[in-house]
Amino acid sequence: MPVVVLVGPMGVGKSTVGRMLADRLTVGYRDTDDDIVAAGGRSIAEIFVDEGEPVFRAIEKRAVHTALAEHGGVLALGGGAILDEDTRALLAGHRVVYLSMDVEEAVRRTGLNAARPLLAINPRKQWRELMEARRHLYEEVATAVVATDGRTPEEVTQAVLDTLELKEA
Repeated sequence: MPVVVLVGPMGVGKSTVGRMLADRLTVGYRDTDDDIVAAGGRSIAEIFVDEGEPVFRAIEKRAVHTALAEHGGVLALGGGAILDEDTRALLAGHRVVYLSMDVEEAVRRTGLNAARPLLAINPRKQWRELMEARRHLYEEVATAVVATDGRTPEEVTQAVLDTLELKEA
């Protein structure tokens, strides 16, 4: 079982904070987006373009379920992983931290990055719509919420540790 699972929107810093948490806790780090790319030999954007979002979400669901069963360290999930009801049910009983940020911070961090297919056109509007659809799901699975706005990755990492009262090894 993972020590902690990080959820939140794209660009919030799950990967950066996840690696820092893993280092501080002297445990392994795993990112389901990395698992998907490694297994498929293609970027997430390529999977979206070539096969569509439903196929990507099915791949993502399998990757998340496998990682939850296998990984004992810090686990970061892709931004949309919580859309799946079975995944949300599996997260029950895990320490799940929702890393949150406001729209201005999100646009600053993600910009018009082509590697983020769901934000390709009008990122500010699309991010707001994504968050309207997802915020309650992040909150549903979370055992703690840590705001990342205006904080360095180091500050967010410490806030996660403080929130979870995790001891460094």
